[in-house]
Amino acid sequence: MQSGEVREADDAIGDAGELDDPLRLDRQVCFALSVAARSVVALYRPVLEPMGLTHPQYLVMLALWERSPRSVKDLSAALALDPGTLSPLLKRLEAAGLITRRRDPADERVLAVSLTAAGRQLRAEAEKVPPAIVARLGMKVADLETMHAALTTLIAAARGTSVS
Repeated sequence: MQSGEVREADDAIGDAGELDDPLRLDRQVCFALSVAARSVVALYRPVLEPMGLTHPQYLVMLALWERSPRSVKDLSAALALDPGTLSPLLKRLEAAGLITRRRDPADERVLAVSLTAAGRQLRAEAEKVPPAIVARLGMKVADLETMHAALTTLIAAARGTSVS
């Protein structure tokens, strides 16, 4: 390619940068979601650190504070994580003394995950997390609830299911 052809190619690419270009990075839902997810999770880091939790571990604990014990399969479904991703999180939470993993005596194939006393006590401290995140975001709770509803609809559409 000669230098004139390179300039023409660059101009053609530049023309594709028009506001109505469907391939503009700033028009991509996937890009906005990716940046938003990283940005929001980063806000959680300093809030969760004093509790000794990472964001994924916090999500596991949230599910267990809703109901404990839970099977690994149930946790996996609730968190939309495959068991291979969930297993190391559970091992670290168990090592931290927040959960136990035991075979269900009624069905040895089922691994039941339960909160320990320390895991149950951590809930009181975790109740401070949502208001701290709302404050860090500087957004109205109603706006966050609207966004949550829209994201829930988006997740269901991506999975080919409907929102109940």
